[in-house]
Amino acid sequence: MKSVLASCSASITELKRNPSALIEKAEGEPIAILNHNSPTAYLIPAETYEMIMERLEDYQLGLIVKERQDEKIEAVEVDIDEL
Repeated sequence: MKSVLASCSASITELKRNPSALIEKAEGEPIAILNHNSPTAYLIPAETYEMIMERLEDYQLGLIVKERQDEKIEAVEVDIDEL
């Protein structure tokens, strides 16, 4: 059995019955959606999803920066006045 990574959970049936009430009841916390007592999805507030996406993008940009730092050895120094 998988771990449930949320303090609130609901069945798919409950979600279908009244999604708005379920979201309101969770008070902004993630909701584990269960199918046969096993998590199949997590429902999170839009604000939380947006924050996660921003952090993921920051992480990916950080990886690009690290990659390019390794390329610094191959860089050619240029004086801006010579351009």
